[in-house]
Amino acid sequence: MDLSRVAAHRPTRVTDEDRDAAVLVPVVERDAGAALVFTKRADHLGEHPGQMSFPGGGREPSDDDLRDTAAREAFEEIGLRREDVSFVGQLDDIRTTSRYSVTPFVARVPDREFVPDEREVEEVAVLPVAALTDPANYEVEKRVHPRYGEAVVHFFHVDGYTVWGATGRILVQFLELGVGWTPPDRDPGVVEMDPER
Repeated sequence: MDLSRVAAHRPTRVTDEDRDAAVLVPVVERDAGAALVFTKRADHLGEHPGQMSFPGGGREPSDDDLRDTAAREAFEEIGLRREDVSFVGQLDDIRTTSRYSVTPFVARVPDREFVPDEREVEEVAVLPVAALTDPANYEVEKRVHPRYGEAVVHFFHVDGYTVWGATGRILVQFLELGVGWTPPDRDPGVVEMDPER
């Protein structure tokens, strides 16, 4: 994996949403190759329960900046110490249906056991990049929401987990920049969304 393109990337910012948030895209190096650290959100959370995500959350007034937000949240959610986070670069901001602007930061972190905070995180999953880029593990849909319009939704199925939604969008750009991956050329099925979701 070559993260030089991530380091050189000039991110697109989103500055007109109601709330700011940041996530950490943690990269670990293993003998079998690079892997990424994900969290599975606790089922009792009000927003996106049970979904796979990167460690992160909303900006707090005490945070110096959004990088500080990402580091603080990673410590709170999985016990990742700030001194163990080696920032590499920043990806494009994304909008979420919950009215957040999310800023993703890519960082190298040690390969060790992570301790989930049970109040927010059901479990931690370290998924190999080789499996995330395997075309057999990838699906795509086009969703049409009456409020938010059309969106391409990426699904990555690895080791019994499914990464999709906002995290899937962040993952696509990371893989494009980090390993030169492009989504398989497939005609997405169209799904009409419930306006209340």
